[in-house]
Amino acid sequence: MYRERASMLPHVIAWRSEVEPGDAPTRVLPDGCLDIIWASGRVFVAGPDTTAQAPGRAPVGTRLFALRFGSGTGPGVLGLPASELTDRQVPLDQLWPAPDARRLAESAEPLAALEAVAAARWREPDRAMVALAEAVRAGVTVGAFAERAGLSARHLQRRSNAAFGYGPKTLHRILRLQRAVALARGGAPFARVAADAGYADQAHLSREVRALVGVPLSSYLAHANNST
Repeated sequence: MYRERASMLPHVIAWRSEVEPGDAPTRVLPDGCLDIIWASGRVFVAGPDTTAQAPGRAPVGTRLFALRFGSGTGPGVLGLPASELTDRQVPLDQLWPAPDARRLAESAEPLAALEAVAAARWREPDRAMVALAEAVRAGVTVGAFAERAGLSARHLQRRSNAAFGYGPKTLHRILRLQRAVALARGGAPFARVAADAGYADQAHLSREVRALVGVPLSSYLAHANNST
C-alpha cells in the first residue's frame, strides 16, 4: 500500500508505504529528487538516482515514511550538495549529528517528525534550479533555458549538480522519461508517447527507456500494473 500527499513544504511530497502480502518489488524510476526515509526505525537518505533501482523484497509489514524533495529543495535541508549523494543511500546519522538522527528514528509519528525537522532546517532553494526543473518538465530544451536565464553552460552545470545531483542534460533525460511513463500509463500508443514526450521517434524512446529503466517500456508497465 502506497500513499502520498503534498507536504506543507514547497516542492516536497510526503509519502508512506507498507508491504502487504502479495506485494512484489517494482523498479523505482529516477525522478530528479532525493528522499529522507524512515524504514521501520531506521532513517536514511536516498540520493538522486541516474537509473532505475530494483529494490529487494522487503518483509511483510515493513513500514516506510518519507519526504521526497523535488526541484532541488533537498540539499538545503540536508546541508550538502546533491552530487555527494548521487546513486547512494546513506544513513542519516552519517550526515547529521547522531542525536538528531536518533530522535527521528525513535519517533512514534515518523512523517510528522520528518516534516518538522525539514521545516526547521529549510533553506530557500536555488530559484534558477527550481525554474530549470519546471522548464524541463514543460519540454523546454536545456539550451533554451540557459539562454533565457542568462547562465553559461559551466554555471548551469555546476548549479544543477549541486541541486539535483547531475547536470541539466541528465535531468532533462530523466524528467522526459517520467513524462513518457505517465503518458504510457494513461494508455497512449508508444508512437504517440514518443512524440508527445519529446523523443525523436519511437526507437529513440525505446533506447532511452532501456538505458534508464533497464527493461522495455511494455515490461515495466506490465510489472508495475501487476504490483498495484
